[in-house]
Amino acid sequence: MNESAIQAVVPEGPVQEGPGRAGPEQERKRAGFRVILKRLLRSKTGTVGAVLVLIVCLTALFAPLLTSHDPAAVDPLNRLKPPVWLEGGTKEHWLGTDNLGRDMWSRIVYGARVSLIVGIGAVLVSGAIGAVLGLMSGFYGRWIDAVIMRVADSFMAIPTILFMLVVMAVVGPGLTTLIFVIGVTNWVSYTRVVRGEVLSVKERDFVKAAKAVGARDGRIILKHILPNILSSFIVISGMNVATTIIMEASLSFLGLGIKPPDVSWGGMLSDGRQYVATSWWVATFPGLAITLTVLGVIFLGDWLRDVLDPRMKSKA
Repeated sequence: MNESAIQAVVPEGPVQEGPGRAGPEQERKRAGFRVILKRLLRSKTGTVGAVLVLIVCLTALFAPLLTSHDPAAVDPLNRLKPPVWLEGGTKEHWLGTDNLGRDMWSRIVYGARVSLIVGIGAVLVSGAIGAVLGLMSGFYGRWIDAVIMRVADSFMAIPTILFMLVVMAVVGPGLTTLIFVIGVTNWVSYTRVVRGEVLSVKERDFVKAAKAVGARDGRIILKHILPNILSSFIVISGMNVATTIIMEASLSFLGLGIKPPDVSWGGMLSDGRQYVATSWWVATFPGLAITLTVLGVIFLGDWLRDVLDPRMKSKA
């Protein structure tokens, strides 16, 4: 019995579709998308999260079209102008200006780009490292598993924020450095989750059958194991985006994250902390932007967990 026959008998493994089944497969995909959309609309938190994330993404994507001011342009004559609905506010700066006269709306819009780039970029780095190590640890076991898990334990023993502060202080602030540092320090959670999933999946019949017909390890991992753990990987990645955004804001607040002229919501918070009593908008608006973005990602991540994780009993 060859490998293709094994796959046809065992339903858990991915099945190759012939040309005659292309139509039904497309219909299945469309039906699955409609089901997911209905579940999203039935979930209040999922819908709110999707809307918030969509707004932030569109704002970052079309930033040049949504603003008329350079976010780094300094205008001392218009410093600390209040929002348009307060006395002294102008339509030219409808969310006011900061302590250097820079337009608040423009800086918040461009700050969304930095938060999304760091959030998604760092998750891609940590996810890639964690997935590879988790797959190797769970699939091969023995001394490979022991070494990887001990390295993971060592990383968990180091305070994450302290480690990032030391590295950023030595290397220097910057977008690329920040993505790399956050990504390298957050791979442990991926490794543990992926390892646990692999230990479960590799004991199923379709994986044992693939080994019996002589399939290579790489083929088994990519074709049989990886598709079956992808849902758990997506869920943890979505939740880690919110954590990464907060980490970026924290480091930028301390002056070790994004450096000017690039705009960061954390850096805006740092600039406005001494004006909270007199010019509250300088710190309030970037704080709201961080809060709403993180809440949107968390709400959407919770919904994804309910939909993709079969162990969850609640319905999205």
